[in-house]
Amino acid sequence: MAFSTTMLSWGTLEYGKRMGPQLQNSRAAIRWATDYLIKCATTTPNTLYVGVGDPTADHKCWERPEDMDTVRTVYSVSPRNPGSDVAGETAAALAAASMVFRKVDPKYSRLLLATAKKVMQFAMQYRGAYSDSLGSAVCPFYCSYSGYKDELLWGAAWLWRATNDASYLNFLQSLGANDASDIFSWDNKLAGARVLLSRRALIGNDKRVESFKQQAEDFMCRILPNSPSSSTSYTQGGLMFKLAQSNLQYVTSITFLLSTYAKYMTASKHTFNCGSVRVSSATLRNLAKQQVDYILGENPLKMSYMVGFGANFPKRIHHRGASIPSKASHPEAIGCDSGFQSFFYTSNPNPNILTGAIVGGPNQNDGFPDDRTDYSHSEPATYINAAIVGPLAYLAGSYSS
Repeated sequence: MAFSTTMLSWGTLEYGKRMGPQLQNSRAAIRWATDYLIKCATTTPNTLYVGVGDPTADHKCWERPEDMDTVRTVYSVSPRNPGSDVAGETAAALAAASMVFRKVDPKYSRLLLATAKKVMQFAMQYRGAYSDSLGSAVCPFYCSYSGYKDELLWGAAWLWRATNDASYLNFLQSLGANDASDIFSWDNKLAGARVLLSRRALIGNDKRVESFKQQAEDFMCRILPNSPSSSTSYTQGGLMFKLAQSNLQYVTSITFLLSTYAKYMTASKHTFNCGSVRVSSATLRNLAKQQVDYILGENPLKMSYMVGFGANFPKRIHHRGASIPSKASHPEAIGCDSGFQSFFYTSNPNPNILTGAIVGGPNQNDGFPDDRTDYSHSEPATYINAAIVGPLAYLAGSYSS
């Protein structure tokens, strides 16, 4: 949730002027999340609440949110049970959002930034991964596979951008988070932090972050299909393919970085090389456009992976509220187990259309079974959607920066 909020905020900061009437909706969505994150961070001193509900118990039910009666267990991290990863991401979300609201709601913006600083301090001071502290409350669903150093880098990069306080720059330079990366997701933020920091190098000509710009370009060279150092597979239809489980989450997040680095390159008239291959802002922009076009229906199946968009889109998404009749049409309660036989295992289309949701996407052969039980391909997620808002605004707004 925090990563979704950071990405939606970043998209709004970079592309807000191209969002037209959607800018208000974007701010409203960010505020909905940050109101909650502020509560999580300020309700109890030295405690960050990070989850509600036992994921194993909740996954055993197929029921509407209105009918849920599973125990609402609350999980938190603290100095004795640290979670630098979840705290670093929460700090990033609050700091990024503080810039979104800086002019339109200065008081709220100040509260966001003050809270972000406290949460970042907690992440830096009490080191540890939340999966180690919380175990089965977060694993295997959202385990911190990449550790917490990437979130410390990401959180500090956002706080530096929001405050201009050089102590955050000193901290992130001392981290030694120098591993090469060819992915960007809710779990691994290295590439995102490097692109964010590159903004200062390219637009601000700040030599202190030159090494992060080099790492950002190394990342781009690992993504581009014609680069000699590419480590990214593409399907025959042209879709970036990273991992079998919910692949589109990587596509939307990486596409955000392609668009945004292209934007910085255009503004600074910058190009770089991958070996002997010259890379211009147009190179990155064209790949970003190709990925967005694929998601929206330019693919071998002519399938839009955005629900409700285009003539052909997923009809059996893995989503409880979408797959079970609404309270209006079925007022009686549907219990924890009752939803499986009638609504989960059926081949009938979902009764409710979750307009705009992007699902996990096709397999490596450009195939898509549209099967509700196949969560790797049919499940939507906020972090898939949040990352594509920026690229959509970028492409809709025109090609000029």
